[in-house]
Amino acid sequence: MKRDPALYDYLPYARRPKIEWPGGARVAFWVAPNVEFYELEPPKNPSRAAWARPAPDVLNYSYRDYGNRAGFWRMAEVMDRCGMRGSVSLNVAVCEHHPEVIAACVERGWELYSHGTYNTRYLFNLSEDQERAVIQDSIDTIRRASGQKLDGWLAPALTYTERTLDLVAEMGLSYVCDLFHDDQPGPIKVKKGRLASIPYSLEMNDVIAYNVNLVAPRHYGEIIRRQFDRLYAEGEESGTVMCIPLHPYLIGQPYRLKAFEDALAYITGHDKVWLATGREIARHFIDHHYDAFAKASHPVRDL
Repeated sequence: MKRDPALYDYLPYARRPKIEWPGGARVAFWVAPNVEFYELEPPKNPSRAAWARPAPDVLNYSYRDYGNRAGFWRMAEVMDRCGMRGSVSLNVAVCEHHPEVIAACVERGWELYSHGTYNTRYLFNLSEDQERAVIQDSIDTIRRASGQKLDGWLAPALTYTERTLDLVAEMGLSYVCDLFHDDQPGPIKVKKGRLASIPYSLEMNDVIAYNVNLVAPRHYGEIIRRQFDRLYAEGEESGTVMCIPLHPYLIGQPYRLKAFEDALAYITGHDKVWLATGREIARHFIDHHYDAFAKASHPVRDL
């Protein structure tokens, strides 16, 4: 009986090597806008339906399309005012469908990392060759559209296979966001290369806040501030990571913007905060702390 995924070893939070962020920062803070494209009638996947309603689900398609048409631009302006770069969790087909959005990201110096091709095409049931092709397409498309090397991975709609992490490491990526197990980076056990897990919080995710927990914008802003305050305090002993994952079709609604901007201004107004990208956090951890964390960790004890 398999009791643990064996993707990473165990290391208690209070007994870890100390993480030191650049400039003596307590918190490495990053914002991850999910810039996505949902196909109206995608190819069927036997493990998951793309839409809750019968195809063509114009209602849900157009609701998400709001993000690329209107919400993204409002969100970007808020981040500009707070001096915050984005690390874009990108459905790479957006490079062809909405090049204006990609140009705006590149002009701002935002990182682009992969969230698959479309958010309606899942990794479930793919062969190894098919999955390699999806990853390679992300590498090539992001390079072509922005000149950037692809370093990060968040599986489309959070779907993956038993080989996904091995493949992204083998193909030259340095970090993944698909594991939600910690508030600090950690080594991932892969067959080849070095791969770090970078905290990407479901609790701070606007999809969870607005569509699952049904919180009010003011409450979401308070949740963000409380999360930061605790991680900032703990970061005095050893550096922590805070991520705010966003979806422009949600956070870009006019009535939600002020609460988000106030919370973002609160965080960026603190001195000991490293306003980073996912790539920068991963590289610093791999270069300075990966080996110590790997040495101190141990597999989950089996019964």
